[in-house]
Amino acid sequence: SSGINAEWPLRPGFLGAADEICQTRICDDELIIIKGTKAKPAASIILRGANDIYVDEMDRSVHDSLCAVKRVIESKAVVPGGGCVEAALSIYLENFATSLGSREQLAIAEFAQAMLVIPKTLVVNAAKDSTELVAKLRAFHNASQTIEAKRAFKWIGLDLENGKCRDNKDAGVLEPAMSKIKSLKFATEAAITILRIDDMIKIYQPSKEDPNSYANAVREGRM
Repeated sequence: SSGINAEWPLRPGFLGAADEICQTRICDDELIIIKGTKAKPAASIILRGANDIYVDEMDRSVHDSLCAVKRVIESKAVVPGGGCVEAALSIYLENFATSLGSREQLAIAEFAQAMLVIPKTLVVNAAKDSTELVAKLRAFHNASQTIEAKRAFKWIGLDLENGKCRDNKDAGVLEPAMSKIKSLKFATEAAITILRIDDMIKIYQPSKEDPNSYANAVREGRM
Protein backbone atom coordinates (compact mmCIF):
# COMPACT_ATOMS: atom_id res chain seq x y z
CA SER A 1 0.00 0.00 0.00
CA SER A 2 1.02 3.64 -0.25
CA GLY A 3 0.44 6.78 1.78
CA ILE A 4 -1.56 9.86 0.92
CA ASN A 5 -0.98 10.95 -2.67
CA ALA A 6 1.38 7.96 -3.01
CA GLU A 7 4.39 10.10 -2.03
CA TRP A 8 5.88 7.58 0.42
CA PRO A 9 5.23 3.88 1.05
CA LEU A 10 3.20 2.83 4.10
CA ARG A 11 4.54 -0.38 5.63
CA PRO A 12 3.03 -2.43 8.48
CA GLY A 13 6.04 -1.61 10.69
CA PHE A 14 5.03 2.05 10.63
CA LEU A 15 1.70 1.34 12.31
CA GLY A 16 1.08 1.18 16.05
CA ALA A 17 -1.60 -0.43 18.19
CA ALA A 18 -3.81 0.89 20.98
CA ASP A 19 -6.76 -0.36 23.00
CA GLU A 20 -8.80 2.79 22.56
CA ILE A 21 -8.72 6.05 20.61
CA CYS A 22 -11.33 8.63 21.48
CA GLN A 23 -12.02 12.32 21.24
CA THR A 24 -12.67 14.01 24.59
CA ARG A 25 -13.57 17.57 25.41
CA ILE A 26 -11.54 19.01 28.29
CA CYS A 27 -12.38 22.59 29.19
CA ASP A 28 -12.53 24.41 25.87
CA ASP A 29 -10.33 22.02 23.93
CA GLU A 30 -11.10 18.86 21.95
CA LEU A 31 -8.37 16.29 22.58
CA ILE A 32 -7.59 12.98 20.90
CA ILE A 33 -6.89 10.46 23.69
CA ILE A 34 -4.93 7.30 22.85
CA LYS A 35 -5.12 4.66 25.57
CA GLY A 36 -3.47 1.29 26.06
CA THR A 37 -0.58 1.57 23.60
CA LYS A 38 1.85 -1.32 23.32
CA ALA A 39 4.88 0.96 23.10
CA LYS A 40 5.02 3.59 25.83
CA PRO A 41 7.91 5.94 25.06
CA ALA A 42 5.91 9.00 26.05
CA ALA A 43 2.84 10.03 27.99
CA SER A 44 0.73 13.13 28.49
CA ILE A 45 -0.19 14.70 31.81
CA ILE A 46 -3.47 16.61 31.92
CA LEU A 47 -3.78 19.19 34.69
CA ARG A 48 -7.12 20.55 35.86
CA GLY A 49 -7.70 23.42 38.22
CA ALA A 50 -10.22 26.00 39.32
CA ASN A 51 -8.52 28.78 37.36
CA ASP A 52 -5.40 29.56 35.34
CA ILE A 53 -3.39 30.53 38.43
CA TYR A 54 -3.84 27.07 40.03
CA VAL A 55 -3.07 25.32 36.76
CA ASP A 56 0.10 27.36 36.25
CA GLU A 57 1.24 26.53 39.78
CA MET A 58 0.56 22.83 39.21
CA ASP A 59 2.45 23.02 35.93
CA ARG A 60 5.52 24.44 37.69
CA SER A 61 5.33 21.79 40.42
CA VAL A 62 5.07 18.94 37.92
CA HIS A 63 7.92 20.42 35.88
CA ASP A 64 10.16 20.61 38.96
CA SER A 65 9.29 17.00 39.87
CA LEU A 66 10.09 15.73 36.39
CA CYS A 67 13.38 17.64 36.39
CA ALA A 68 14.30 16.01 39.71
CA VAL A 69 13.54 12.55 38.30
CA LYS A 70 15.58 13.40 35.19
CA ARG A 71 18.56 14.43 37.33
CA VAL A 72 18.36 11.21 39.34
CA ILE A 73 18.35 9.12 36.16
CA GLU A 74 21.30 11.07 34.74
CA SER A 75 23.43 10.93 37.88
CA LYS A 76 22.36 7.38 38.85
CA ALA A 77 22.90 8.31 42.50
CA VAL A 78 21.07 10.12 45.27
CA VAL A 79 22.11 11.68 48.57
CA PRO A 80 20.06 12.39 51.71
CA GLY A 81 18.39 15.79 51.79
CA GLY A 82 17.41 18.13 54.58
CA GLY A 83 20.89 19.57 55.12
CA CYS A 84 22.47 16.15 55.72
CA VAL A 85 25.27 16.51 53.16
CA GLU A 86 26.14 20.06 54.16
CA ALA A 87 26.33 19.21 57.88
CA ALA A 88 28.50 16.17 57.20
CA LEU A 89 30.85 18.20 54.99
CA SER A 90 31.06 20.94 57.61
CA ILE A 91 32.13 18.51 60.35
CA TYR A 92 34.61 16.72 58.08
CA LEU A 93 36.23 19.96 56.89
CA GLU A 94 36.48 21.34 60.44
CA ASN A 95 38.32 18.21 61.57
CA PHE A 96 40.53 18.32 58.49
CA ALA A 97 41.37 21.99 59.04
CA THR A 98 42.73 21.27 62.53
CA SER A 99 45.24 18.85 60.99
CA LEU A 100 46.91 21.65 59.01
CA GLY A 101 49.53 23.95 60.45
CA SER A 102 49.37 26.71 57.85
CA ARG A 103 47.12 29.61 56.93
CA GLU A 104 45.09 27.21 54.78
CA GLN A 105 43.50 26.08 58.03
CA LEU A 106 41.59 29.37 58.26
CA ALA A 107 40.25 29.11 54.70
CA ILE A 108 39.07 25.54 55.18
CA ALA A 109 37.46 26.38 58.52
CA GLU A 110 35.55 29.28 56.94
CA PHE A 111 34.45 27.02 54.08
CA ALA A 112 33.16 24.55 56.67
CA GLN A 113 31.12 27.29 58.33
CA ALA A 114 29.73 28.34 54.94
CA MET A 115 28.35 24.82 54.48
CA LEU A 116 25.93 25.46 57.35
CA VAL A 117 24.14 28.22 55.45
CA ILE A 118 21.92 25.67 53.69
CA PRO A 119 20.56 23.87 56.80
CA LYS A 120 20.20 27.20 58.63
CA THR A 121 18.19 28.64 55.75
CA LEU A 122 15.97 25.55 55.60
CA VAL A 123 15.19 25.82 59.31
CA VAL A 124 14.51 29.56 59.18
CA ASN A 125 12.16 29.12 56.22
CA ALA A 126 10.25 26.53 58.26
CA ALA A 127 9.94 29.02 61.16
CA LYS A 128 11.96 26.81 63.53
CA ASP A 129 14.87 27.50 65.88
CA SER A 130 17.89 27.31 63.58
CA THR A 131 20.45 27.48 66.39
CA GLU A 132 19.09 24.44 68.23
CA LEU A 133 18.30 22.25 65.23
CA VAL A 134 21.58 22.86 63.41
CA ALA A 135 23.51 22.21 66.63
CA LYS A 136 21.73 18.84 67.05
CA LEU A 137 22.37 18.01 63.39
CA ARG A 138 26.07 18.75 63.77
CA ALA A 139 26.24 16.60 66.91
CA PHE A 140 24.78 13.62 65.03
CA HIS A 141 27.26 13.93 62.17
CA ASN A 142 30.20 14.46 64.50
CA ALA A 143 29.26 11.22 66.26
CA SER A 144 28.92 9.39 62.92
CA GLN A 145 32.44 10.42 61.89
CA THR A 146 34.17 9.81 65.21
CA ILE A 147 32.34 6.85 66.79
CA GLU A 148 32.29 3.59 64.87
CA ALA A 149 29.11 2.35 66.56
CA LYS A 150 27.20 5.42 65.38
CA ARG A 151 28.05 5.32 61.68
CA ALA A 152 24.34 5.10 60.84
CA PHE A 153 23.95 8.72 61.98
CA LYS A 154 25.45 9.82 58.65
CA TRP A 155 21.93 9.67 57.14
CA ILE A 156 20.52 12.11 59.70
CA GLY A 157 18.91 15.25 58.26
CA LEU A 158 16.27 17.81 59.20
CA ASP A 159 12.59 17.03 59.67
CA LEU A 160 11.14 20.50 59.20
CA GLU A 161 7.53 19.43 59.69
CA ASN A 162 8.13 18.22 63.24
CA GLY A 163 11.13 20.40 64.05
CA LYS A 164 13.62 17.60 64.78
CA CYS A 165 16.35 15.46 63.22
CA ARG A 166 15.62 12.12 61.58
CA ASP A 167 17.02 9.48 59.23
CA ASN A 168 16.21 11.05 55.86
CA LYS A 169 17.28 7.95 53.99
CA ASP A 170 14.49 5.92 55.60
CA ALA A 171 12.10 8.88 55.30
CA GLY A 172 12.71 9.04 51.54
CA VAL A 173 14.01 12.63 51.55
CA LEU A 174 16.62 12.35 48.81
CA GLU A 175 18.31 14.64 46.30
CA PRO A 176 20.08 13.92 43.00
CA ALA A 177 23.81 13.65 43.61
CA MET A 178 24.55 15.52 40.38
CA SER A 179 22.59 18.59 41.47
CA LYS A 180 24.29 18.65 44.87
CA ILE A 181 27.79 18.34 43.39
CA LYS A 182 27.18 21.01 40.75
CA SER A 183 25.70 23.49 43.22
CA LEU A 184 28.74 23.14 45.50
CA LYS A 185 31.15 23.50 42.58
CA PHE A 186 29.43 26.57 41.15
CA ALA A 187 29.22 28.26 44.56
CA THR A 188 32.92 27.57 45.19
CA GLU A 189 33.93 28.91 41.77
CA ALA A 190 31.87 32.05 42.33
CA ALA A 191 33.56 32.66 45.69
CA ILE A 192 37.03 32.11 44.18
CA THR A 193 36.25 34.55 41.37
CA ILE A 194 35.26 37.24 43.86
CA LEU A 195 38.35 36.65 46.01
CA ARG A 196 40.63 37.01 42.99
CA ILE A 197 39.52 40.61 42.52
CA ASP A 198 42.30 42.60 44.23
CA ASP A 199 41.87 45.99 42.55
CA MET A 200 39.38 48.67 43.46
CA ILE A 201 38.55 51.70 41.35
CA LYS A 202 37.30 54.64 43.37
CA ILE A 203 36.21 57.96 41.93
CA TYR A 204 36.77 60.89 44.24
CA GLN A 205 34.35 63.75 44.04
CA PRO A 206 35.89 67.07 43.00
CA SER A 207 36.58 69.40 45.87
CA LYS A 208 34.11 72.21 46.31
CA GLU A 209 36.44 74.25 48.51
CA ASP A 210 36.98 77.88 47.45
CA PRO A 211 40.66 78.45 46.53
CA ASN A 212 40.30 82.12 47.51
CA SER A 213 39.00 81.42 51.00
CA TYR A 214 40.71 82.84 54.10
CA ALA A 215 41.95 79.36 55.22
CA ASN A 216 43.61 78.66 51.85
CA ALA A 217 45.18 82.10 51.77
CA VAL A 218 46.72 81.57 55.22
CA ARG A 219 47.89 78.06 54.29
CA GLU A 220 49.60 79.28 51.13
CA GLY A 221 51.21 82.30 52.85
CA ARG A 222 49.30 84.93 50.95
CA MET A 223 48.26 86.55 54.22
